[in-house]
Amino acid sequence: MKIELSKKDKGRLLRIILSLIIFVPLLIADKIFDIGGQTQIGWALPCVLYFTVYIIIGYDVLYKAVVNVAHLNPLDENFLMCIATLGAFALAIYTGVRGEGTEGFEEGCAVLIFYQIGELFQSIATEKSRRSIASLMDICPDFANVIRNGIIEAVLPEEVSVGETVVVRAGEKVPLDGEIISGVSSIDSSSLTGESVPVELSPGDKVISGCINLTSTIEIRVEKEFTDSTVSKILELVENASDKKSKTESFITKFARWYTPVVVALAICLAVIPTLVFGDGEVWIYRSLSFLVVSCPCAIVISVPMAFFMGIGTSSKSFILVKGSDYIEKLDKAKTFVFDKTGTLTTGEFQIVSVYPEEKEQEILRLAAIAEVDSIHPIAKSIVKKYGQAVDKGYTTESLAGYGIIARNNNDEILCGSYKLMEGHGIACPLQSEEHTAVYVAHNGLYIGVILIADEIKKDVKKAVSELKNMGVKCVMLTGDREESAKKVAESVGISDYRAALLPQNKVYEVERLMGRDGKDGYVCFVGDGINDAPVLMRSDIGISMGSLGSDAAIEASNIVLTRDDITSLVRAKSIARGTVRIAKQNIIIPLFIKIGILILSTLGIANMWMAVFGDVGVAVLAILNSMRIGRIK
Repeated sequence: MKIELSKKDKGRLLRIILSLIIFVPLLIADKIFDIGGQTQIGWALPCVLYFTVYIIIGYDVLYKAVVNVAHLNPLDENFLMCIATLGAFALAIYTGVRGEGTEGFEEGCAVLIFYQIGELFQSIATEKSRRSIASLMDICPDFANVIRNGIIEAVLPEEVSVGETVVVRAGEKVPLDGEIISGVSSIDSSSLTGESVPVELSPGDKVISGCINLTSTIEIRVEKEFTDSTVSKILELVENASDKKSKTESFITKFARWYTPVVVALAICLAVIPTLVFGDGEVWIYRSLSFLVVSCPCAIVISVPMAFFMGIGTSSKSFILVKGSDYIEKLDKAKTFVFDKTGTLTTGEFQIVSVYPEEKEQEILRLAAIAEVDSIHPIAKSIVKKYGQAVDKGYTTESLAGYGIIARNNNDEILCGSYKLMEGHGIACPLQSEEHTAVYVAHNGLYIGVILIADEIKKDVKKAVSELKNMGVKCVMLTGDREESAKKVAESVGISDYRAALLPQNKVYEVERLMGRDGKDGYVCFVGDGINDAPVLMRSDIGISMGSLGSDAAIEASNIVLTRDDITSLVRAKSIARGTVRIAKQNIIIPLFIKIGILILSTLGIANMWMAVFGDVGVAVLAILNSMRIGRIK
């Protein structure tokens, strides 16, 4: 894979190469020929040569340390590096003046060289993940061609108002959400959903911002301002993802605040107390400097947030938008997945199976279409589509959540909905027992007939449910459909625990009940299509919406958005979360274990500065490389 370096990283790499070109021959010559000799001024030449390398590789570290001291915030990794490396130089000068050799110059340079190598690895890993997220930023349109006074003007999308008409030519991005009013074209939504097959749209169809118009010019009537558009909400979601830290990240931040002062105090004690008791001050100062180098917390402070950042980036490559690293941690601990049925486990594209009585089919469909014409529910759309004729106007409609719709026009009243709606109005009708969704129709208090509708189960749902179960997840289905229909779908996909005939508020109650029951063992996720599940998406521990980029409720209410309408993305999301948290924990435990071991060896005088360098920079590089494995999670 080709690695593209930023200007800053190219500069750092150049400094590393230049430093190594000077440092390696200098080190070899010093060890073989002892270029300083054993005289009192023999230390001067190696000091000048090594300090040249030191300035080339570490001037930025020195600058940051000085700035932080000036701002009364000195206790960070730059300060520790400077104290340890400059202390090594001072100790080498001291022993050189006494004619005891000049060991310390090379170690001071090596610490900063390896530190910069670690910083380069970190930057490359971070940039790799950032590019994964930045690929989503390419969906943002640069301009909008708006028609004003009969003239097409190119303006910023933010300057277009609701109701205005924009022209989108072939090859251009759709700048704002709206409805096509002229033209027929193929629309590519792969940058948003990963769907590789373009869809053909015509006048009357809705189109969302960020898609690419492929074949011909279309005109769109704008329905949302840019700040409320789909592309704007996605960009806001991605940009704010790093603001919500996981508990692990928050712990590491607090840990670093008291860890650094403590190790500085311990290093001072290691230099002063044994010197007062045993003498040999230069020996204990050297040990304390090694102690400072190995105790730098950068391996932990850097690699843990990087692990979660890599997790967010890897998720975005799979068209999984996560609002923050805390939701990655919660998803890893989630033990219960609650699924909405319609639009989540099933396609939501309803087909009318039959109408009873058959001889009244057109009349039943006509009355149902009058009641359902203004509804956005998939069932309503299927009824209006099946009727296929102009719908009578002049009716006012009242929607009763979970029951149905009442349409009124003077003394004319149409009831269209569930058996409970008929029962609530005292209308006698036969209860259908078939395993289909039943829509009952009554006119002026008399039962007219029933429409039976079927919803197809999505591809790979059974496989996804099975894989989630293998991960130790309990699957539950909640639906407003009748018992028979719910049972059929649940059995088909392999879910044994389900609730049927639920109103929206009942779904919230059921999720709260599961959260109370299962909360001790793990978090509860609710997975819905985002159209009418906003309350329960917000109430659950983790709200996950699927394939609903056109729904404001999906993006606003959910914590994770699966832009690809594929339930197997849940398995992918769970795997990424599990791998991310596992690697983040490894990035805490392994560096701490190694550091504590080398700290003990440094205190006992067994470990020298070179081992201390590995304990700091080497461990940091290992942790960064470990974090990069998240991108390969399968």
